[in-house]
Amino acid sequence: MSHKIAVFIFESTNGDLSRTFRGLSTANEFIQAGDDVKVVFDGSGVESIATILDPAHPLHGLYNSIKLNIEGACAFCAVSPSHNVKSTLDEAGVKLLTDYNGGASVRKYVDAGYTILSF
Repeated sequence: MSHKIAVFIFESTNGDLSRTFRGLSTANEFIQAGDDVKVVFDGSGVESIATILDPAHPLHGLYNSIKLNIEGACAFCAVSPSHNVKSTLDEAGVKLLTDYNGGASVRKYVDAGYTILSF
């Protein structure tokens, strides 16, 4: 049975890495099983992707294993003064999502038949 999974990572890596790790790891599990997987970094999760882009970060290897399935990061969140990671994401070529009011849309994936998993 094939699944359509959209993994949304909302958590920053500034405190506990476990939620970001679990989101990346779960995405990787579904990818390895041959499922259709999309990964979106939203809210404070935009800080996570900006941080794990660094090759020295402990989650960078896991990031590399799923990067072809990363849809992008919330544009509204990336430019927010509380996150301020747009330049880092731009430099890395991470797509900034503006599907809903300048940010990432969850409904877009629900409409396309994806099961939403949030971390």
